[in-house]
Amino acid sequence: MSLTYWIPFFIVVLGNIGYHVVAKATPTAAPPFLALSVTYLVSFLLCAAAYVVTGPSLRQDLSALNWASAAWGLTLVAVEFGYILLYRAGWKISMASLLANVSVALLLAGIGVLLYKDVLLPRQIIGIILCLAGVFFLRP
Repeated sequence: MSLTYWIPFFIVVLGNIGYHVVAKATPTAAPPFLALSVTYLVSFLLCAAAYVVTGPSLRQDLSALNWASAAWGLTLVAVEFGYILLYRAGWKISMASLLANVSVALLLAGIGVLLYKDVLLPRQIIGIILCLAGVFFLRP
């Protein structure tokens, strides 16, 4: 497999590592929604600058968007606020992300089968069973 296949994977992995280290480092005295507002301001500025450099036509590109962009924003706030609360509640960085991501992966496997007609191979079903066993052993 080529680098164009693996580079996005490594971006996701490195981004997630940074995400959790920074979320854990958010001061408990900082109001969560203020911290998220600064986070989104920085994100907006970076994304806007990247769009200006790469985007051909704002008017044309805006017409290509749908409800998913706004819904994505809602889900991102939910995830980030949830992680801030998890870490403030005392979850260990080594367990919070692991347990949450395994749970999400298991639920998405079911959603993929039910809504998107994904087909699970026998080895993937074995992997799901192993994930379920792992969740049992990881629970706090």
